[in-house]
Amino acid sequence: MLTKRPSTERGHADHGWLRSFHSFSFAEYFDRNHMHFGPLRVINEDWVAAGTGFGMHPHKDMEIVTYILDGELTHQDSMGHQEVIRPNDVQRMSAGTGVFHSEFNRHPADTCHLLQIWIMPEQKDLTPEYEQTAFDPAEKRGKLRLVAAPDGAGGAVTIHADTRLYAGLFNDTESAKHLLPADRMAYVHVARGTLTINGEALSAGDALMLRDEPAVILTNGQQAEVLVFDLPRQ
Repeated sequence: MLTKRPSTERGHADHGWLRSFHSFSFAEYFDRNHMHFGPLRVINEDWVAAGTGFGMHPHKDMEIVTYILDGELTHQDSMGHQEVIRPNDVQRMSAGTGVFHSEFNRHPADTCHLLQIWIMPEQKDLTPEYEQTAFDPAEKRGKLRLVAAPDGAGGAVTIHADTRLYAGLFNDTESAKHLLPADRMAYVHVARGTLTINGEALSAGDALMLRDEPAVILTNGQQAEVLVFDLPRQ
């Protein structure tokens, strides 16, 4: 079964310094039909204006993945990390028992465009952790590169959830197929460009939920960047 989630149906917030679209219920946006998809709890597409950002704030019992599309973001946390996240980086923070962090766009002119992803962990009260890895765009060109996984396979960042996150870049005749066993489902988010997923045409910001499908099939990309979440079926 395929269920399309058009970009235009997402929640939206505009705070001036921050523009955000919410794929799932978040903050003041509530949609009982889109609370989560399996352990996938949040996909926020954010534009953070130059010289602004999120001050120190707490998180607990959540796997948080940050994926930068354009610009850069400076991260600082109560574990002592201070890092700059750029395109092709994947940052993972396991909030566990509790952590404070800030995210700031220190560039004097450029907006930072990112996806922030929350995944519910399989176990609560874990020790907080931080990890950041850069992935060569060539590893994503015309294929799906595993960038986050419960076992950190193939150099992916490690998340404490039964979720595997893949990233890919597709254009023209490039295509890929990701098999889904009977006990798995998938959520596909098109970050930019256009792409056909299992025969459904998607544009930037659109998503497709796949249940009882044997595979995720990606074709007809036009300057497309895509995230594929392989999730336990529920």
